Amino acid sequence: MTDWHQRTTADCLAHLQVDSAHGLTSAQVVDRRQREGPNEIVDTGGRGPLRIIGDQLRGAMIVLLVVAAIVSMYLDEPAEAGVIAAIVVLNSLLGFVQDYRAEKALAALMKLAVPTVRVRRDGSVREISARELVPGDLVLLEVGNQVPADGRLCEAVNLKIQEAALTGESEPVSKLVSPRLGSDLPLGDRTNMVYMATVVTYGHGVAVVTETGMKTELGHIARSLQSVESEETPLQRRLAQLGRTLALVAIGIVAIVFVAGVVRGEDKRLMLLTSLSLAVAIVPEGLPAVATVALAIGAKRMFHRRALIRSLPAVETLGSVTVICSDKTGTLTENRMTVTVLDVAGHHLKLDEAHDRDKTTAPVNGFASDAIPIAVDVGMVLRQIIAEDSSLALLLAGAALCNDAELERDESPVEDGAKSAAQAASTEFRAVGDPTEAALVLAAARLGLAKNQLLQWLPREAEIPFDSDRKRMTTIHRLELKATEIEPGPLRTAQDAISQLHAPAIAVTKGAVDSILSACDAIWHEQQPQPLDDAWRQRIAETNELHAAQGVRVLGVAIRPLDRRLTEQLHKEPIDQLALADSIERELIFVGMLGMIDPPRPEVAQAVARCRSAGIRPVMITGDHPLTAMHIAEQLNISDDRRVLTGAELEQHSDEELRDRAQTTSVYARVAPKHKLRLVQALQDSGHVVAMTGDGVNDAPALKQAHIGVAMGVIGTDVAKEASQMVLLDDNFATIVSAVEEGRIVYDNIRKFVKYTMTSNAGEIWVMVLGPLMGMPLPLLPLQILWINLVTDGLPGLALALEGAERDTMRRPPYPPNEPVFARGMVRDIAWVGLLMGLVSLAMGYWYWAYHEALDAHWRTIVFTVLTLAQMGNALSIRSSRDSLFQIGVFSNPSLIAAVALTFVLQMLVIYWAPLQTLFKTVPLTLGELLACLMLSTIVFWAAELHKWWLRR
Repeated sequence: MTDWHQRTTADCLAHLQVDSAHGLTSAQVVDRRQREGPNEIVDTGGRGPLRIIGDQLRGAMIVLLVVAAIVSMYLDEPAEAGVIAAIVVLNSLLGFVQDYRAEKALAALMKLAVPTVRVRRDGSVREISARELVPGDLVLLEVGNQVPADGRLCEAVNLKIQEAALTGESEPVSKLVSPRLGSDLPLGDRTNMVYMATVVTYGHGVAVVTETGMKTELGHIARSLQSVESEETPLQRRLAQLGRTLALVAIGIVAIVFVAGVVRGEDKRLMLLTSLSLAVAIVPEGLPAVATVALAIGAKRMFHRRALIRSLPAVETLGSVTVICSDKTGTLTENRMTVTVLDVAGHHLKLDEAHDRDKTTAPVNGFASDAIPIAVDVGMVLRQIIAEDSSLALLLAGAALCNDAELERDESPVEDGAKSAAQAASTEFRAVGDPTEAALVLAAARLGLAKNQLLQWLPREAEIPFDSDRKRMTTIHRLELKATEIEPGPLRTAQDAISQLHAPAIAVTKGAVDSILSACDAIWHEQQPQPLDDAWRQRIAETNELHAAQGVRVLGVAIRPLDRRLTEQLHKEPIDQLALADSIERELIFVGMLGMIDPPRPEVAQAVARCRSAGIRPVMITGDHPLTAMHIAEQLNISDDRRVLTGAELEQHSDEELRDRAQTTSVYARVAPKHKLRLVQALQDSGHVVAMTGDGVNDAPALKQAHIGVAMGVIGTDVAKEASQMVLLDDNFATIVSAVEEGRIVYDNIRKFVKYTMTSNAGEIWVMVLGPLMGMPLPLLPLQILWINLVTDGLPGLALALEGAERDTMRRPPYPPNEPVFARGMVRDIAWVGLLMGLVSLAMGYWYWAYHEALDAHWRTIVFTVLTLAQMGNALSIRSSRDSLFQIGVFSNPSLIAAVALTFVLQMLVIYWAPLQTLFKTVPLTLGELLACLMLSTIVFWAAELHKWWLRR
């Protein structure tokens, strides 16, 4: 059944065949457990370790490296084969660990079941394992309990349940027993239902279990999570494409060089070794290692910027993000409600507490005035204003008294043991409790009306709790005037105002403005109650709408003096709460309104601007009211067209319609977490690379579906973190943008390595092709080819992974996710630089061979040396795609300078150290020849720098 919430409690109990007084019988329990199975989240499948390992070994680059290792063994190079095999194993192991960790999201989900629970069975209460629950069990719910299964409430006494992990609603939900009509009600509005893995935060109740295990809402999420397949990252797609391309090129090179050599009469074995050496040279063995190092470095940098990367490929994927879908509360905003407006009859006081710097406006007639900074002690000015206006003092006092949040402060000792109101107001406070109530009690305390001081002369006698039908809460306070005189200030003003009511007690009511107003027949104006006529009602309603349109949450406050008859009614046993509400919440005196807002984080506006300049579209997704969402979105420049799509509207859209709307809509309000998955899929179907934030259990499918799932590290659940690729350690949107920048740096550096190694390899190929065409013997021996390949692709390549950001990194659109690695002119650059490198390397060697009749070992050593050094110049120039080496700083990447210097030293050892001379068949060069090789090799560097100069122009 899906309509439990629409039925009465009696209907539900009858349908489940359970007696509310005795619970299920043992026979019923046995029968239902056999039919329904245990109450647990079941693993319905997923990738096991063997499948994950298989996926790691299927990549084209891995296959190509395995072939390269086999070729190396065939060429009697066991050391090189061992290194390549180690890279294969390391890369596969790394991928396995990351994928295996992602699969653990389900394990975290399964841990959410409550281990023990109290149930009513066979007429008695017993404690059992939550796994043993069956439909029809009567579960006793108390503060601190996790709800063990989905159920329909039979009893609820001031019951509140925190459902944020399931619905995304940040505040605890007040629960009722009465039926809720509407078959399409979202989970958050089914207030007579309880759901597995939510937490009881207030009150107590009894629920009859309606669904267990995989049939619960949590079970539906688990099944959805298991069915979502993680998409291949852009880097994985690009490297796979590169591997396939290089495999074809390698096969072609082997065939061409071997056939050409044999036709020229070269030894077949030598030509086979040479052609296979060239094939190995084409394979950038260092690419997986460099990619891993670049990703690891990026992940480390991100950690320092408060982003924890759980999957290394996600680092590069961040650089391709085109849309960032972000929650509002806590990510775009500070996640702390702040009182910004005090509104009473005739005027209002506007507050701005951003960055702990007070701003205010003086009281004015009307309701529109900008905040004006005051250079003096603003807190003192505000308290003086409130002390002179009993309406403002009563408003703040009422907000603090009708409040369950507890106020705490750091009080320094005072000699006489007393503290003035001014001293108390200057103390730093904090509040514990509901975020909204905490904001009210903090605002009152900071403006001279601390709750603990108010309760000294207005102790609470009783309360009428908030419920969703009345939309208000009332507390009743006995008036207990102290003999000691209170010094002038807000506290004294509030006391004087209440004293003039001449009543032994007062009721303070707080709630929705329209609900409060309907119970009022007077308004506090000009230091006393006055009749509340239609003009005042209209003016209050218009002001409420004005504040709401600005994204402000508005609460009204009213008071009522209680005579002795009503006061005596409080002490009757038992107290009927509804009857008490009917007798107390009438003939109220409307005091005023307080406006609150969760302010945007100060750094987010700049982060959004960086997003826009980087070609990334920020999207806000929130469960809040559309007006609140739009107000924050406009403040942060996320939206400039006032378009908002609500969850209800989203439900009515087909997948195709949603794809169209998602292209232009940047604000989504009243959205349930289940809608996030559809939104991610719609954006992905349109070709976007999507980053999605989330913190709840039911955010997990959307986080796993997104290219980058971003979990909240502070308020996020374990399930959300396990399903994500990145965890924000500060829950801050600006951190996502910083991570995007690091992702772009990583991909740029990987492309630099690919361009560098392929250009160098192209130079080697041109040497081996052009030399024989010019009539020369083989310009390089197989071992020399392998040396150049290993030395030049090694340390300099790894050092390129340490490059910082280029100046346009966040001032350009993201590169298309389907863009090949060789895009944007890389093939052209590889071709002309490689050809130039080949010609430069052959020039001096050809001259020595043709005109000096040098020994083969002599001129080959020259070719060998020029080619190696030319690749070092290429590495220095390739550090930036547009800027000169001298603009970015020769020593700005000291690791690359060290790598180039070390490579030079190793090359000198090959030329001048006898053991290596014998191994590589080289001869020592004279100083003049070495300097000539060095000067000739720089031609490649200067040509690349000239090309970049031309691009800049």
